[in-house]
Amino acid sequence: MLGTVAAVAALVLSAGCTNDSDDPSSAGKASGGGTEKVTYLTGASILGREAFVFVAIEKGYFKQAGLEVEVQAGKGTAPNLTLLQSGKVDFAALDITAALIEYGKGTFKDFTIVNAIQQRNLQCIMTLEGRGITSPKDLAGKKIAYLPGGVAKTLFPAYAKLAGIDESKIQWVNIPLEQHPQNVAAGTVDAATQFAVGKPGIERVGKGKKAVVLPYTDFLTDLYGVGVGVAKKQVTENPDRIRRFNEALLKGLRDAIENPAEAGKIYAKYQKIQPEPVAIAENNLMVPYVKSAAGGAAVGALDPQRVARNIAIVQGAGVIPSVFDPLDVVSVDFLPKS
Repeated sequence: MLGTVAAVAALVLSAGCTNDSDDPSSAGKASGGGTEKVTYLTGASILGREAFVFVAIEKGYFKQAGLEVEVQAGKGTAPNLTLLQSGKVDFAALDITAALIEYGKGTFKDFTIVNAIQQRNLQCIMTLEGRGITSPKDLAGKKIAYLPGGVAKTLFPAYAKLAGIDESKIQWVNIPLEQHPQNVAAGTVDAATQFAVGKPGIERVGKGKKAVVLPYTDFLTDLYGVGVGVAKKQVTENPDRIRRFNEALLKGLRDAIENPAEAGKIYAKYQKIQPEPVAIAENNLMVPYVKSAAGGAAVGALDPQRVARNIAIVQGAGVIPSVFDPLDVVSVDFLPKS
């Protein structure tokens, strides 16, 4: 069953994909003693929006950086943080806002975020037309599918407070992320927590009905989306490895948003959870979320001052008890210099 995605996609890099001239500074890293194996945990499942990591693998960017990357299916920010801090994975995709909330609550402390894959938060509630849901207040009394440990459920109290939703009247239904679209289409639930770029997937099973999207960013403005986290001890033990991974991954991300069709095709080569057309559509929708950094900032940019604003937003909504130093949870030193 797709909903219990726990299988590891062991991805061995092909030497034929390497273009050493693309990055002379990192190409030499692979020749010193072979490649170093690392694990990367996706955000939740392995859907089309994760294509950028496969682009980096397919094009040899990780190999040039001296790395062999094994991709594992994530299950949401809190479970991902558990695996990251336990040392079972080396890198993990985390919703930055959810990670800030976990840190602020004291649930997880031993991690730092080294990039921002998405400059805007993608969390939303999604349904299909004809379900009587056209505004946030319509969610009261409805059944909503969610992923335990996922950021959408974690952020919902803050969203509900600002959007005027009576959260006590909502019935939450625990359903694996991959099964959300089918359950919404079948009417098992009225709506589901989703990423905004998941619209093509829900419409694909919606029997001709259009998706209705209620973005959290309508009320929780200026929040980052997903970033990549590492355990804090890795900052002192393996700083060069973090830097090389970050550079290679962000090359893949740049390529994915510059050519979403290619990214979707590469995704479909490595994964069968979503068909190629849906993966392409998700990558097209990803473009403005990745490129929306103010002032033309580089892909992956992470600004501590903006992180501080994110912390203030969730503290002001009553989700965490107090603010804290953004540099306690983000590290900008590992971003590419150019």
